[in-house]
Amino acid sequence: MKRTTVKRLMATAMATVMSATMAFSLTGCGGSKEKGTQGTSSENMPTLDQIKIGEDYTDLTASIKVLTNRTDIVDTVYKGYAEEFMKLYPNIKVEYEAVTDYEESLTLRLTTGDWGDLCFIPTGVDKSELGSYFTPLGDYKTLNEIYNFCSEKTYDGTVYGIANGGTANGVVYNKKVWKEAGITELPKTPDEFLDALQKIKDNTDAIPLYTNFSAGWPVGAWDAYIGIAATGNPNFMNHDIVHMKNPFAKQDDMTGPYAVYYTCYESVARKLVEEDPASSDWEASKGMMNNGEIGTMVLGSWAVQQCKDAGKNADDVGYMPFPITIDGKQYAGAGGNYSFGINNQASTDNQIAAMLYMKWLIEESTIYEDEGSIPALKSGELPAALADFEGVELLSDNPAVEGEETLFDDVNNESEVGINNDDYPNCYLIECALYGSKSLDDVINEWNQQWSDAQKTLGVEVDQ
Repeated sequence: MKRTTVKRLMATAMATVMSATMAFSLTGCGGSKEKGTQGTSSENMPTLDQIKIGEDYTDLTASIKVLTNRTDIVDTVYKGYAEEFMKLYPNIKVEYEAVTDYEESLTLRLTTGDWGDLCFIPTGVDKSELGSYFTPLGDYKTLNEIYNFCSEKTYDGTVYGIANGGTANGVVYNKKVWKEAGITELPKTPDEFLDALQKIKDNTDAIPLYTNFSAGWPVGAWDAYIGIAATGNPNFMNHDIVHMKNPFAKQDDMTGPYAVYYTCYESVARKLVEEDPASSDWEASKGMMNNGEIGTMVLGSWAVQQCKDAGKNADDVGYMPFPITIDGKQYAGAGGNYSFGINNQASTDNQIAAMLYMKWLIEESTIYEDEGSIPALKSGELPAALADFEGVELLSDNPAVEGEETLFDDVNNESEVGINNDDYPNCYLIECALYGSKSLDDVINEWNQQWSDAQKTLGVEVDQ
């Protein structure tokens, strides 16, 4: 089955708005465009490490727009951040715009340049395309000493985005539900996890695993676990998987990507999920987790605080490692959330103002404490949400080797498997499990064939 990939969506949008883009190079959001070409004015821009908040650019006057996917707190918490920043820089006006269907909407808006000044970079933007839309923030070697997860938005030695904190990959769970189900130890393998879900179904009124299928993106979140959590190998995602033959195939020790997708598929096939996944509700699910109506949700640690804040039972919400063990040890991938990126089509003043606000957010605001995430600054403290990760090794993906910076994106897009940038494959997996239309092995064989075909098309050397 074919579908429109993010890259194709961007290409279509580019063709559709070509005339608008040409006109926009003269005028548009973010101030005057006397320097309105892609990446221009970077020679006049400071790097992120050079800026001193509260000391530099105190006379700068600008009005900037910040785009966010956080529709739930844009008018409260995020508005509060803007107000605090404007006390320090009263001549810089900060306004937020919350965007629903964030990935699709932003992917289209980026092609016009008419979107604002600061945003969360959509996951579908390939590394090779970062410089087409976003302002260089500094060189990787320098910024990587200061901030976590820099490699995620780096291309050719230049950093274009800084993560809005980070998460460890695991499973949100309700401690009270698990206790009532009679579960005394956290599971360490997919089958132990499935057994635990069955106990929740048999012994409580809670939904064992909530897929959030209708929202789409929470289903895509399962992809985050196929690397370090499933292999313990920080080279897997940016190197090994690109060169592997049949990377999704079943391993005898039930590790690797297959083990992750097995956990997802079997949860649905055994009816250990919500009765009608198509009618699931993301916003409501946070309160349902808080009050014990849900046993587990497979999401990054960023979701813990949101579930804690969604009701009166914050202490019941916990976070466990994903249930895969490699040679007697568990691992968890630690990666960045959405990364802040600055519009390189904005005026120089607006780009600087956006950089000031970005740096204030990631270094001086309470955003990481409020969201329970791993701070952007390497000197920051890990969140309390990771208390159950004692003995679990946290690792981040290593960057691609020189000369292969875009190879994963190339194979991923060509294959249309869509790891980490397309919700469709995992939604398809759940549909097959829900309706019994295809076995897990049938789906895995399809993905392996698509991956193999892409490797051949792109001339990738495959390890036999």
